[in-house]
Amino acid sequence: MRGLVVGLALVPQILLAQATATHSGQPRARELGISALIGGTPGRFDAITDVAGVEVGHATIIRGAAGPLVVGQGPVRTGVTIVHPRGQRADDPVFGAWFTLNGNGEMTGTTWLEEGGILEGPIGITNTNSVGVVRDGILQWQAGTPGIQPWGLPVAAETWDGVLNDINGFHVKPEHVREAITSAHGGAVTEGAVGGGTGMVCLGFKGGIGTASRKLPPEQGGYTVGVLVQCNFGLQRNLMIAGVPVGQEITDLAECRTAAVPPEADADIRAMPRCGAGAPRDDAAEPQEFGSIIAIVATDAPLLPHQLKRIATRVSLGVARTGGYASNGSGDIFLAFSTANASAPMGRDSAQVTMLSNARISPLFQATMQATEEAIVNAMLAAPTMEGANHARVYGLPADRVLAALRKYGRTVR
Repeated sequence: MRGLVVGLALVPQILLAQATATHSGQPRARELGISALIGGTPGRFDAITDVAGVEVGHATIIRGAAGPLVVGQGPVRTGVTIVHPRGQRADDPVFGAWFTLNGNGEMTGTTWLEEGGILEGPIGITNTNSVGVVRDGILQWQAGTPGIQPWGLPVAAETWDGVLNDINGFHVKPEHVREAITSAHGGAVTEGAVGGGTGMVCLGFKGGIGTASRKLPPEQGGYTVGVLVQCNFGLQRNLMIAGVPVGQEITDLAECRTAAVPPEADADIRAMPRCGAGAPRDDAAEPQEFGSIIAIVATDAPLLPHQLKRIATRVSLGVARTGGYASNGSGDIFLAFSTANASAPMGRDSAQVTMLSNARISPLFQATMQATEEAIVNAMLAAPTMEGANHARVYGLPADRVLAALRKYGRTVR
């Protein structure tokens, strides 16, 4: 539960907020049969944690009932998500690489990642205005934890949650970062409106954190690829699921406002139609796509940094399959790492490493594309309707209507 780093004293406010910080209980893509349509074989948890050693933690901050935005007070819909490549108790770096499809975003630590090919410490994901806090919070945890390297250039990435959240209130604090770091675990991953994804909007519906995995057959090495996304990109009319234009089939659930907003509100907020006004917003009135997506890819395949760069680029294909096109305003930044070759990146002398032949890497490309697509879908399926700042309402993606759309286009689901 994003950690509910909000504490017990805030429980009444959380109950007042028309939002949730837990998994909605909705079925995931695998349970709906959508995984089979996307292709590939999911791992046990169908999550990034299917790669042994990977842990994920959340700290969720939901405070204040939906209503007028008061900067510094709320409503607050934000948080932090942490990915530990080898678990929070490990001090063993991994080989890694990153790729930016469109650079209207931020991921710290990538200069050294590009130069050295080594990822040291956990990865943080949060909102745009909290990157510095999360970056510093990771470093503070490292410096204060015995057995962990007490310095580094942490990786912290962001997407913008300013539709639902008081983003200029700077509500993410160092204690939230620590909560996400220390609550991380393997196994099933909480998805949807949690952690860094609490206030995010994806392809016109409530988005946030999503994850999925693919397990290659033994003849292709038996390797696992896991993807975790913080999705906050895209236009509703472009939403595709398993090749079906779902966004064009669900046109009555556009972002909207439950009440009037003051003239000083952002233009995009003012442009939202009133909820229940009837006709959906037409294309001419729809705002430019300015959201972003962060994706983290983990694999146990023995890949070196130059190969992981190739893996990271294939995230782009999964994003495109759901309707993303890397618009000018979108920050689409992806990172990939390998848990193979343990201890090799730490060597002070020469080290022997294993490298998968490029001739055998294509199945991993396909697995990355498939897991990315499903992770995005899982993020939307898990996230319920949320109301927040300036009376904004963003609808959750209804699973029953997704299935109806798939059937309409002859895509068989069980």
